[in-house]
Amino acid sequence: MSKFNISLHHVSFIVADTSKSLKFYTEILGLEPTERPDLGFPGAWFQLGDQQFHIMELDNPDRTTGRPEHGGRDRHAAFNVNSLESVKTRLENADIRYTLSKSGRKALFFRDPDGNAIEVIERD
Repeated sequence: MSKFNISLHHVSFIVADTSKSLKFYTEILGLEPTERPDLGFPGAWFQLGDQQFHIMELDNPDRTTGRPEHGGRDRHAAFNVNSLESVKTRLENADIRYTLSKSGRKALFFRDPDGNAIEVIERD
C-alpha cells in the first residue's frame, strides 16, 4: 500500500444558532471568523494556522442530551492554547462547566451551547 501525505484541513460542528455560536467561540476561545462562501445555509469559518474550524447551522441528526459529562469520552475537537488558566477564567466567568483531563495533562473539556465537546490543551 502506498503512503500519501495527509493533514487535517478542518473540523465542523453543527449548531442551532450561528449568531449565538459566533459569540461563544469568539468570546470564550478568542477565535476570529474568516471569509466563508455562501453555501446556502448559515454558518461561520475560523482560521487556526493552517487548519480551519467550521460551524454549520443545520438540522442536527445527533442527540444533544445524554452525552458523557466528561467530553474526553465523547467525540470532540481539541484546540491548543498558550494558557489553560486564561481559558479556565473565561469559562468560570461565563458559568460554563468544565472537567480536567483524566490523564493528568494540562487540558480540560467543556461543551459549546449545542453540546459539542471541546478539549483545550496547554502548549508546552
